[in-house]
Order: sequence, then structure tokens, then C-alpha cells
Amino acid sequence: MITYEDCLALAGLTEEEVAAVARHERLPEMLAAELGGHLCSEPGGTARLTRMIRDDIEAARRAGNCAEAARLRLVLRHFCATHPASG
Repeated sequence: MITYEDCLALAGLTEEEVAAVARHERLPEMLAAELGGHLCSEPGGTARLTRMIRDDIEAARRAGNCAEAARLRLVLRHFCATHPASG
């Protein structure tokens, strides 16, 4: 049986990055891991993931949730550092 941790490893994403995709796309985290992993291997996919996280940051900011916006900025920083094409 494949575990959630296996899915994260296959996707090449962190739990927080997958959670951002899940929230943005309104998907269960297992499906978000699959989508995120797929996008990482597609042309323009990392840019799409970057936009998803930025959208989540903006939604948190608009909702007045500064702590969540700050946390998501760290997620975005890590994603950009580990997926340079996402710039």
C-alpha cells in the first residue's frame, strides 16, 4: 500500500506545498499531491503551482489572516528555492 508520505516523495513537494494546492483546488491532499507532482513535470507547471500559492497568500491577506499569509510566504519561498523554474 502506498502511503501519503510516499505520495509526497513521488511528487517532490512538501506537506505544506501540497496543502496549499489542496486548498486552492479544493481537493483531498492525496489528489493534490498527484496534481502537484504532475505539474512539476509539465512545462509551465511550476509557474502554475507558484500562482496557486500566491493566490492562497492573497486570500489569507484579504481575510485578515496575517499569520497564514506569512506562513504561506515561507511555503512559496521554499517552493521557489527547490523548483528554480517556478521563479
